[in-house]
Amino acid sequence: MRAFHLSWISFFSCFVSSFAAAPLLPIIRDNLNLTSTDIGNAGIASVSGAVFARIAMGTACDLFGPRLASASLILLTAPAVYFTSFISSPISFLLVRFFTGFSLTTFVSTQFWMSSMFSGEVVGTANGVAAGWGNLGGGATQLIMPLVFCVIHEFGATKFTAWRIAFFIPALFQMSTALAVLIFGQDLPDGNYQQLRKSGDKQKDKLSLVFYHGITNYRGWILALTYGYCFGVELTIDNIIAEYFYDRFNLNLQTAGIIAASFGLANIVSRPAGGIISDAMAKRYGMRGRLWTLWIVQTLGGVLCVTLGQVKSLGASIAVMIMFSLFCQAACGLTFGVVPFVSRRSLGVISGVTGGGGNVGAILTQLIFFKGSKYSKETGITLMGVMIITCTLSICLIYFPQWGGMLCGPSSGKIAKEEDYYMTEWNSKEKEKGLHQTSLKFADNSRSERGRSVEAATMPSNGTAPTNV
Repeated sequence: MRAFHLSWISFFSCFVSSFAAAPLLPIIRDNLNLTSTDIGNAGIASVSGAVFARIAMGTACDLFGPRLASASLILLTAPAVYFTSFISSPISFLLVRFFTGFSLTTFVSTQFWMSSMFSGEVVGTANGVAAGWGNLGGGATQLIMPLVFCVIHEFGATKFTAWRIAFFIPALFQMSTALAVLIFGQDLPDGNYQQLRKSGDKQKDKLSLVFYHGITNYRGWILALTYGYCFGVELTIDNIIAEYFYDRFNLNLQTAGIIAASFGLANIVSRPAGGIISDAMAKRYGMRGRLWTLWIVQTLGGVLCVTLGQVKSLGASIAVMIMFSLFCQAACGLTFGVVPFVSRRSLGVISGVTGGGGNVGAILTQLIFFKGSKYSKETGITLMGVMIITCTLSICLIYFPQWGGMLCGPSSGKIAKEEDYYMTEWNSKEKEKGLHQTSLKFADNSRSERGRSVEAATMPSNGTAPTNV
């Protein structure tokens, strides 16, 4: 459980830092004379840096372990948070948001860490809770930063000085969590990567093959697309929602921040709920249950997003926003109930590709709908909901030969068992060396993805279920 708490707390700190500017934008824009285009560009920059970095992070986790990969990145991005206190122009504002945004890549190490620490039957729950509590930072910062700003302002600092001092809080928090991960973290239940390699219990894999098997698995790319319109939408809302309520309903800074915070704070229950529901559906209906539930929940989230852009009263907007947040974030948890089963050898790469898709979705929605003044924010939110519904249809294309997909059952061909599917990532020479044993063990555990009905049909006549490792 130590790895669980270290992973979500460190990810939480990165979310706090990455979106610390959002609730203070009404003050920052006056101080730096930012235009709506400047603000839009900075919002895009805050999530764009992590697109390819997430794939790199996944590969680093596969090769070096989540502890070193996570702590190193958090320490490297912390200076950008400190430098936010000294910016003086729209360009410098964009740059600090860009470099701070790289810290969101720790999402990949969080999901990789949980997938390595927990068994297949509960991996959706573990991923959902860790990521959900980490994402909670996006809502918490909407409360923390205005509060810190007001306290500093009350002590005599001017508004334009108070917001600068406030950024030292998330910077210090981020550095502290990185050091905790480095000192107290552990990569696997058996120990750290370096220790296991020295003892001969874990072999070092080849970067080229890990990367190849990850990027050539089409399921990862479909999940990247759909994740772009659940997590990507969440990142977009984190960037725009406080300013949206501040401007549209003429609210003060703290009130707008509290309302905006409720969207991110829903992560404390919504994303974990998505993971729990994914595991529960898998126990009854297998992988097909996971896929169907993901499609239904994310589509309903799209409908609520369209509704949010149409309602005109403050009370109705808040109510619909909270409902939308629950479905949107639950879809994120449901997505990472599927991800761990796409590939075992290239789990980090698949996690990185999917996570990177979330950032791409955030970039596209902000670039198309929220940059400049082409669309009002309410129109942009409506059109974003239409994109969610449309892109989510691609889940129908995901098919596992051993378990089936949304529209059809498992294959009767030669790759119809779990071990057949996961062994395709290893060649005969690697199998002779025993490098495939981890994947073989996971294949045995993943039989739970058949669902109860399939397991009952394949159970031996003596009633004894297959042994799971």
